[in-house]
Amino acid sequence: MSKITMGKRSSFKIQRRLGVELPGLGKAGALERRPYGPGMHGMKRKKISDYTIRLMEKQKVRFHYGVREGQLRNLVIKCKKDKARSWVDSLVVTLESRIDNVVFRSNWAPSIAAARQMVSHGHIKLNGVKTDIASATVHTGDVIEISDKGAKSGNYLQAKARPRLSAVPAFLKVEAAGEKEKATMISAPLAEDIPFAFEKRLVIEYYWKLK
Repeated sequence: MSKITMGKRSSFKIQRRLGVELPGLGKAGALERRPYGPGMHGMKRKKISDYTIRLMEKQKVRFHYGVREGQLRNLVIKCKKDKARSWVDSLVVTLESRIDNVVFRSNWAPSIAAARQMVSHGHIKLNGVKTDIASATVHTGDVIEISDKGAKSGNYLQAKARPRLSAVPAFLKVEAAGEKEKATMISAPLAEDIPFAFEKRLVIEYYWKLK
């Protein structure tokens, strides 16, 4: 499970292996037909080690947000310095605040990878300034807008026709801006805003040695 650039088949395979749908990977339905691991032996009971259980929980975060392992480890180290809250809460809030995720959670892209592509192509403005850095942080009070070209892109039109998530999270306010839309971060994300089943304790245990 090392690739981040994934087609529908491989993304479905990843979600079946982890036993959870990860909205950031795009189209729903990964578990509808085969709610078990991929492969001919997927339905057999397997004894899973404690390490593997922790690894799988960490992989949920990594694959949903589309970050490399090195990036995730660096974020963990940074978030462990946050004394205001648990580092794993800080990690989720940091990832939820990335502009590629905000574009996705605003229902402007069908996946986080698609949202990242829109940012890199210059289709998104942050506080009126075009940005092409997908990891840029959106803060409370910041406004993101989609360009005219972005509003005509296949990613945007697909997301508006078939939103991957049924609702925009409470920390965002999406409203019309002429013929387009704008989104305002009206409050900081919460760790509970993560849009999939997630056991924080297991991620804490996986990275407990990392400093």
